[in-house]
Amino acid sequence: MASPIVKIRFSLLPGAIVLFLACATTSFAQNTKKQESEKARLENEIAILDNQIKENSAKSNSVLSNLSLIQKKISSRQALIAEGEKEIAGYDSQIRKKQGEVKAIQNRLDTLSVYYSRLVKNAYKNRDAKIWYMYMLASDNLGQAIRRISYLRDFSQMMNEQAKKIKETQAELAAETEKLTVLKKKAESLRKSRLAELGMLEAEQQESRQMAGSLKRNRSLFQRQLSAKQQQVDALNREIQRIIRGAGSSKKSEPLDYKLSGEFASNKGKLPWPAIGPVVDHFGQHFHPVFTRVKMPFNNGVTIALNKNSVIKAVFDGVVSQIVVVPGYNKCVLVQHGKYFSFYCKLENVNVKAGDKVKTGQVLGTVDTINGETQLHFQIWQDKNPQNPELWLRTM
Repeated sequence: MASPIVKIRFSLLPGAIVLFLACATTSFAQNTKKQESEKARLENEIAILDNQIKENSAKSNSVLSNLSLIQKKISSRQALIAEGEKEIAGYDSQIRKKQGEVKAIQNRLDTLSVYYSRLVKNAYKNRDAKIWYMYMLASDNLGQAIRRISYLRDFSQMMNEQAKKIKETQAELAAETEKLTVLKKKAESLRKSRLAELGMLEAEQQESRQMAGSLKRNRSLFQRQLSAKQQQVDALNREIQRIIRGAGSSKKSEPLDYKLSGEFASNKGKLPWPAIGPVVDHFGQHFHPVFTRVKMPFNNGVTIALNKNSVIKAVFDGVVSQIVVVPGYNKCVLVQHGKYFSFYCKLENVNVKAGDKVKTGQVLGTVDTINGETQLHFQIWQDKNPQNPELWLRTM
């Protein structure tokens, strides 16, 4: 009576368990893909910042600028390490699950082997065909003889099925063991990468400390550079405010496009980035990283570090209001979106002219390299009020 129980126990895997394992595997794959995408983004950021730092060191005497870049690279590196640790934790969890699956399959194989061994022994003991014939002939009636014939036939089939199950389980065990080996190798590779990243992080932090010390020893130089920077920011702000006032006064002849304004507003948080790169200067008021009581010039936008010759794209449909040149910012393209404005500064080449209608994603020009820094300065205004661009742009 034990045979049918064993057969049921090992021939079927409950649907709930199958579904759970499938969901767990899918979730792990999705998380891994997301983590790999985030790691690629951070690695690209670090590569851009590395190039910026090399260019800046060769062509600029702004220690503060280099310090800002290195500090941004440190934060990107820390985020990269954190992503790596999450990925390692995911692999460790998957390895534990896979080890449990392999153990379960091995136990199932052991049980199948024991059961099959019993069947073989039973068949061996009764290997003489005469015994089977006598067993059938000794039947009390035809019905009993038919049942005995059916039993012998089922016994033979059972042995064949058990042999097949053993082969299938052995193959499954080999496949899952191979998957486990691959997971362990990937986890080990990630751990080595993490150690390398930690080493680079320590070197970058040391470089940051050295630059901070250099700034402390040259406070007078920093103050001159800060004064020059403030003058450039003030000049840019005056130019932007002049253009916005001009756009406001022209509404009498050209009615404000309220529909476009509404469409722009409804896309808050979903606008595409004008170019992809790390933000090295965020919106708002910031303090000096070394002289912590000194306020830096208020930033009405964001500054994005880019690779050389990166193209700059419009974030939304609109009309090119003006193209101006501002000291420290080179060429700036100003696009109007109803009562909203987007500003793209530090461009080298410009592909549009005042009055042109532009579409979302249309190339406006290419970024410039100024004093070793290849960076886009980007702003968004609502009427006369500067907005935080990172609240309007989609999350990367």
